[in-house]
Amino acid sequence: MRLAGKSIVVTGATGIAAAGARHAAREGAAVFVVSIGEEECRDLVAAIESEGGRAAYHVADLTVDTDTDIAFDAAVGFLGGIDGLFAVVGGSGRRFGDGPTHEITLEGWQKTLELNTVPMFLATSRAIGHMRGNGGSVVIVSSVLAESPSPAHFATHAYAAAKGAANAFVKALASYYAGDGIRVNAIAPGLVRTPMSERAAGDPEIVGYSERKQRLSGGLLEPDDIARTAVFLLSDESSRMTGQVVAVDGGWSVSEA
Repeated sequence: MRLAGKSIVVTGATGIAAAGARHAAREGAAVFVVSIGEEECRDLVAAIESEGGRAAYHVADLTVDTDTDIAFDAAVGFLGGIDGLFAVVGGSGRRFGDGPTHEITLEGWQKTLELNTVPMFLATSRAIGHMRGNGGSVVIVSSVLAESPSPAHFATHAYAAAKGAANAFVKALASYYAGDGIRVNAIAPGLVRTPMSERAAGDPEIVGYSERKQRLSGGLLEPDDIARTAVFLLSDESSRMTGQVVAVDGGWSVSEA
């Protein structure tokens, strides 16, 4: 029960976010889920409650300022305060035209960055506003692609830039808010089996590539692999860690394919 007595906000309701919410609840936290899909939120909260956890949700578009304010007011109303934030919302920009830089339109670039940086900024700013004076832990999900690119299979340059921005954001916040007892860290996952990775998971060539790159997992990672590290970073066990980008990548960043 490493999160007993803690109040955790999770942005997102599927994949890594869902796994993080479930693990946090199993470790004793009260969990508040914020995401744009009501069905996913409802199902996740029901799953947590069925296991004896305490959870609630609010449907919001975290690219919208006022939506975010309302969501975090609802979170504080349910939780009583915020001890931790697991910020997961984001995703692939392929549908906007993300790809190699010479092929990306300005609109594709802007929409990919908006999807991956605006929810991170808005959620983090609101959570930190509630944490000041009490301390807390923010965990942001980045990507191994920010530091360890794969030009053959994942030439999504706007997405990589957005995740590089997330890493820089973590460093800046960690430095500024350390005096408030607020820790800010990131997890940089490798290729994880989530709704976002369905294209990759269905491509035999990419699956074979992941088996060579992610030798510790023998292929795609599972959301639970990331969630366990999130629990550690949200807990007091990591109370002396801040400003770190922790790769949970099955060996991606140190392996040849």
